Amino acid sequence: MLPLAPMLVPLVTALLAAALPRHARLRRGASLAGAVALLVCAAALFVRVSRGGAISVAVGDWPLPYAIEFVADGLAAALVLTAALLGVCAVVHALATGPASEERAGLHPLLHALLAAVMAVFLAGDLFNLYVWFELMLIATLGLLVLGAEQRHAEAALKYFAVSMLGTLLMLAAVGLIYGATGHLNLAALGAAALAPQVAAALPAPVTLLLLALLLKAGVFPLFLWLPASYHALPVTALALIGGLLTKVALYVVLRLLGGVFVNVPGLLVEALGWLAVITMISGVLGAAYHWDMRRILAFHIVSQIGYLLLGVALASPAGTAGTAFFLIHNVLVKAQLFLVCGLMWMAAGHHDLRRIGGLYAARPLLALLFLIGAFSLVGVPPSSGFWGKLLLVREAFAQDRLAWGGAALGVGLLTLYSMSKIWLEGFWKPHPETRPQRSFAHAALSPVAYLAALALTLPILALGLYPEPAMRHLELATQALWSAGGQR
Repeated sequence: MLPLAPMLVPLVTALLAAALPRHARLRRGASLAGAVALLVCAAALFVRVSRGGAISVAVGDWPLPYAIEFVADGLAAALVLTAALLGVCAVVHALATGPASEERAGLHPLLHALLAAVMAVFLAGDLFNLYVWFELMLIATLGLLVLGAEQRHAEAALKYFAVSMLGTLLMLAAVGLIYGATGHLNLAALGAAALAPQVAAALPAPVTLLLLALLLKAGVFPLFLWLPASYHALPVTALALIGGLLTKVALYVVLRLLGGVFVNVPGLLVEALGWLAVITMISGVLGAAYHWDMRRILAFHIVSQIGYLLLGVALASPAGTAGTAFFLIHNVLVKAQLFLVCGLMWMAAGHHDLRRIGGLYAARPLLALLFLIGAFSLVGVPPSSGFWGKLLLVREAFAQDRLAWGGAALGVGLLTLYSMSKIWLEGFWKPHPETRPQRSFAHAALSPVAYLAALALTLPILALGLYPEPAMRHLELATQALWSAGGQR
């Protein structure tokens, strides 16, 4: 039952929090207790898988491969643990930065529903199960988008809903076509069936359709415009969770499908993914360089970093997959940390527009330090976690003579440095543009407890940068198991 715990705990927490709409303190207490319990379960699962190998649970009375299966291997367990840590930090940030009287009753139920869906996608062992949990992610994200009950929230939700529904329809159609071609939905059974020549000949079209649906949800060029147009409307707590996890979940599924299930996809498709990755990296970082709103800058950097992840998938090798997995965990932590820091900057200065704030280095030195650590990691400054992740990907690209792909990854890193420097110079270093900044008490007040969530994410970021070997070793073993199950190209 241990693989089911990371899904069941947040589901129960969401139901409990939803049952307490008029009891803010009880709701917040239940949310925190549920988040901590989820982290404990995730840690126990990670230790169990690290010591004893992958474990699976079949739900229902049907035998495999027809039963609903959840599988926890090394890669899934690592991501479950990362997401659980992010969930605790998101809840702590919500409790530390806003009084219970001003908190929307739906925030905590939706956060835990989103966590449950993310955990289920990481652990799902069949395609239809993936589809169902992606739908719960869609519903929870929509709920978080409309929490503000303002026109901009409704507009953002509408954009997200339209694009997500298109992805949903494509995904459902692809699942149906794949089932028709193979007679299976279980991922392990699909991988075995796809090796047969007759089945393999029928799979390129439905697999391409499935990849298109997932890339749409991931925000890959040219399907990413919904992302910066909707994410800026989210509350900071939800933005840290969604910005850190949502698009990466879709890329995780792509990584698992191409690395361990559909290993005989045409080389032309893999080649196209590589060039899409390059264009996604460049378009995302250029969008970040253009904007002055901190939320939009970081939202465009989500797009850029998705390009790095897709590059690792397109390298189609165990080394590329291991590098992608390391970069994925690094990026989940760093993006969430930067969104939390962005929220703290807004609380301290009262604006998201960099042209209207300044002087935060002198006023909030701890905030400046947290931003620098996150920014250096995002850019890939040695010896940050981002440096190791990019090194693994670029090294494998050059090893495969993909000089344009590796060169683009290096060049995008320099442009990332430009946009992060813009936040530093405008928000922290320059004097405030107003002689007497007009800030409300709510914006000016920032208790030490408010830093706790961002600080809690900063510690593993530093650990990944200074001591990357344990994580690399774990992910290399997980990747080898994934490729052994699917067979190398």
